[in-house]
Amino acid sequence: MLNKIAVSVVIPCRNEEKFISKCLDSIIRQDYLEENLEVLVVDGMSEDKTRDIVKSYIKTYPFIKLLNNFRKIKAVALNIGIKSLRGDYILIIDAHSACQKDYISKCIYYSKSYKADNVGGVIKTVPGENTLIAKAIAFCLSSFFGVGDSYFRTGSGGPRWVDTVFGGCYKREVFERMGLFNENLIRSQDMEFNLRLKRAGGKILLMPDIVSHYYSKSNLKDFFLHNIKDGIWAILPLKFTKIPLKLRHYIPLIFILTLPISIWLYIPVSLYFSFKIAFQQKDWRYSFIMPIVFGTRYIGYGVGSVWGAIKLLF
Repeated sequence: MLNKIAVSVVIPCRNEEKFISKCLDSIIRQDYLEENLEVLVVDGMSEDKTRDIVKSYIKTYPFIKLLNNFRKIKAVALNIGIKSLRGDYILIIDAHSACQKDYISKCIYYSKSYKADNVGGVIKTVPGENTLIAKAIAFCLSSFFGVGDSYFRTGSGGPRWVDTVFGGCYKREVFERMGLFNENLIRSQDMEFNLRLKRAGGKILLMPDIVSHYYSKSNLKDFFLHNIKDGIWAILPLKFTKIPLKLRHYIPLIFILTLPISIWLYIPVSLYFSFKIAFQQKDWRYSFIMPIVFGTRYIGYGVGSVWGAIKLLF
């Protein structure tokens, strides 16, 4: 039986008091045998209540463990978890997400059925708060105009071999063969590892019926700052890996560098997708809000990419 396979879940986190309970609850509710499951929460020395929340779960669920990540870098947290686990399969789950009940069992099943090195599913982006702006941000991160051909965000009509997935379920032997995550990377460590894996002949599978929910930012300020950081780390990995990311990660940079021309293409396309979302949601307010949210993503990501290029060159 598949649920007799030892599985280790690694959750890197830092200051996630608002979401860590939802994440852990979703894992506890899995249809997977607890005795074959371990959960490693690798915490970057959180300064909020995250550690206390995790410790309260450990008292009731002994298969949950808390590990320390003194360097506070996600790639380091992932490597700490990988070095400490006992499972034959490794699932990486974001502390900002919650998984459906059959998430783990489906990951293992499809990994074996398709002989994939890494298996992941789609994420349904949900608002961090019940506000119009928060909902608009979630729609942006689920739209082709907002995230490009990132199928784990926009969805897929069927199984698909891809360049990366959200989190992912890896065979343990993958890390024995490929090494660990690059600790020079503050972000983009998962994309870099998966690109490295694909170049070595590895297979990465996206299955649309593996579903998790991801809680997005709730306001434009946090969303803008988050995109700046993502933009920086779409460029800086070139300093350490020499492996470029996919084209979709460089579109905002091209947008910023060609702004006098690109703005005239951006405006009608942005309005089209904004009106489409407004029509689907039957709420005309999105016609006005979505262009602002799309602009926040493109400008933030693009500005971050420019700064990343400057740091890379000079």
